[in-house]
Amino acid sequence: MNIHHLELFYYVARHGGITEAVRNIPYGIQQPAVSGQVAQLEEYLGVTLFQRRPFALTPAGEKLYDFVQPFFANLDAIASDLQGGKARQIRIGASTIVLRDHLPDVFQNVRKRFPNLKISLREGYPQDFEQALQKEELDLAVTAIERKPALGLHSVALIELPLVLLVDKESRITAADQLWRRDKIEDPLICLPAAEAICKNFQQGLARLGVDWFPGMEVSSIDLIETYVAGGFGIGVSVQVPKGKVSPNVRIVPLPDFTPVIVGVLWRGKTSSLLQAFLDELQLRAKRFLQSTAKESAKGT
Repeated sequence: MNIHHLELFYYVARHGGITEAVRNIPYGIQQPAVSGQVAQLEEYLGVTLFQRRPFALTPAGEKLYDFVQPFFANLDAIASDLQGGKARQIRIGASTIVLRDHLPDVFQNVRKRFPNLKISLREGYPQDFEQALQKEELDLAVTAIERKPALGLHSVALIELPLVLLVDKESRITAADQLWRRDKIEDPLICLPAAEAICKNFQQGLARLGVDWFPGMEVSSIDLIETYVAGGFGIGVSVQVPKGKVSPNVRIVPLPDFTPVIVGVLWRGKTSSLLQAFLDELQLRAKRFLQSTAKESAKGT
């Protein structure tokens, strides 16, 4: 049997299907390639290893999975053992801005305690991260926390980010009240998907004011909101990040009466020493941000 085919079958069986397997295989491979190579394994063995829809292992598939699972599941453990027990791995989910602007310093500090640390990063939305944690596809997620986490998940809040509007620097809008007084807001609204905390908190705030203003452009990240506001496509709803900088073509308009977004950490199960190190660093970074923001506000007054 082709060992690579066995490895692909292991991921398919472990994650319940080819699509989920592709998301979790630790190297780049496309779905058609996985499907084709697993089909070659079935052809070689002369048996069907799993039903496609809904996914379910056949008796032959269960027998093969029971055989290969101990080997592939313990590869990281044996690697750690051969490296003197020092190798550690953590899988983290977060938004683009968190991964880019905030986690590199955290990684540097944690690596001082765990020199051979392996890090796997995934971008996505809060609902994706919660599901990935439940499936043990992630170890930790830095994300918006809107409610009590699902059973088996733990959370800790890090920081509150106030909602703001982003307007073109040439806009006459300097305060949100200028918009609320209009009979109808004609400017296109640029925001994240409706399920995101920023969008939900904003729409709830509008409802309290009795204002109707619905998205005219939906984008996938805060960076894109700023990009399209700077390009003159409309007004964006975003959050104000401590020490965050915006494009010189964009101006921030505060939304003081709107519910802020709470960013925190989600994780599953027991807290290992490595996971605790990340929690400590993230909480320390959040504390320093808050202290820095308070000092800047005091200087401004």
